[in-house]
Amino acid sequence: MSWIYFVDLFGTCVFAISGVLTAIHKKFDLVGSLIIGFVTAIGGGTIRDVLIGRFPVGWLNDRYYFLAVIIGFMVAYLFKNEVMKLKRSMFLFDTIGIGLFTILGIEISMNQGLNYEISIVLGVISACFGGIIRDVLTNEIPLIFRKEIYASACFLGGLIYLVSRELHLPQNANILLSILTVSLIRYFSIRYAWSLQILKNENEGFSADDEI
Repeated sequence: MSWIYFVDLFGTCVFAISGVLTAIHKKFDLVGSLIIGFVTAIGGGTIRDVLIGRFPVGWLNDRYYFLAVIIGFMVAYLFKNEVMKLKRSMFLFDTIGIGLFTILGIEISMNQGLNYEISIVLGVISACFGGIIRDVLTNEIPLIFRKEIYASACFLGGLIYLVSRELHLPQNANILLSILTVSLIRYFSIRYAWSLQILKNENEGFSADDEI
């Protein structure tokens, strides 16, 4: 399982980079950018651990997660232009990261004795809520609340993981299959503009002034 640990650290670093780049775009200072990178990288896992009463929360037990955030912060600031040229690679790493974070969240939750339904929800929280915190703090509508398929990809990847787990597939193969599921759903949803947006006629819908 050691390769999963290193991929997890790498995913943490990539998430930190995405958070810092967002902060730079919003003209945050160094401290603000570091905070945004930090909450983007470890926010979801922290919320999950608090919800299940797992203390100290995961990153407090391992200094390398903190170092991964610091490295992500430095990379984003020192090599901002180079990183921005790697948008496709960043998208790939981000997708792999949310797939892995979903699975790790599920495993940690199940090790706490929680059932499948709760574990998969906590897996999605692990993968997505760091981004939600980032978007809220930078005054953006969170990505998972917009039309782009994000949390749904994590949910389906987590479902594949649980089914494969019950079928006793080898652990490494199961993890790779689940990450591939998340990655493919994310890729095709972007390429072909898939969404879960509710269809409505041009003149339909509610506003704050509509009567109910």
